[in-house]
Amino acid sequence: MARILLFGANGQLGRELRRSLLASGNLTALSRNECDIIDKDKITTIIRDLQPEIIVNSAAYTNVDKAEKDKKTAMLVNARAPATIAQLARENNALLVDYSTDYVFNGTKPGAYVETDIPDPVNVYGQSKLAGLQAIQQSGCRHIVFRVSWVYGRYGNNFVKTMLRLGKEKAELKIIADQRGSPTPANLIADVTAQAIGQIQSGRGEEGVYNLVPAGLTSWYGYAEAIFEHAVKVAHYKKPELLPIKTSEYASEYTVAAKRPLNSCLSTEKLERVFNVRMPEWQHPLKQIIEEIIAE
Repeated sequence: MARILLFGANGQLGRELRRSLLASGNLTALSRNECDIIDKDKITTIIRDLQPEIIVNSAAYTNVDKAEKDKKTAMLVNARAPATIAQLARENNALLVDYSTDYVFNGTKPGAYVETDIPDPVNVYGQSKLAGLQAIQQSGCRHIVFRVSWVYGRYGNNFVKTMLRLGKEKAELKIIADQRGSPTPANLIADVTAQAIGQIQSGRGEEGVYNLVPAGLTSWYGYAEAIFEHAVKVAHYKKPELLPIKTSEYASEYTVAAKRPLNSCLSTEKLERVFNVRMPEWQHPLKQIIEEIIAE
């Protein structure tokens, strides 16, 4: 079986990857405590000692607003670390799997973004993730990079958990209604990652950049509506009043450091065609994860 090295093993996505990658090979899963990916020397030692055939990097700096004030750390984690890993992957002829974001685009395109659209990030987080992707591509290593959006799941902090918590605390919530995207569950990302790795190992599929999101679109407001609609059914939540608000209004009323793209729609035609997968509608996995979160 292939030797697989996973960075960021205790994160929102990393914990799902620990599950999905078990059947793909001999997995070594390292958390931030075991290996902080900004420690270049430690990364180098680990990769050269283990000589993995597949490296999966799910470690990332994901606090979009904080990144505006801490660009140095965001760039270290999201750009320099992937660059280091990519160079080491090339040395070992290892396949590198990494993750990018819808925030590499400026959000002004009328339709869905495809993999070949020109990036133009509007915030530091997007800039740092784009720099990481470019470093991977320029390294010449074998790679698959998945662009994901609006990630949520059982683990870590995310929009679903925030809504369920605030729903208990407040009678009224103002939710942005003019940003569009596809809420993407971490377990779906992990499952598709494992499937893609398996196909690459068997000589099928193609390396490169892929958009990975569920089918269908919504706004943050529509997303919140769906969360509470199901929470009320399964746990007798008292739904707060949800008030739609524009991004411009939200930014003037609350402290928001980073600009966000209005259109985060990503086309998955390439992913579905190359790896023969079918993305579920975004609402379906959401219901299951809401139930899992409430049950904990």
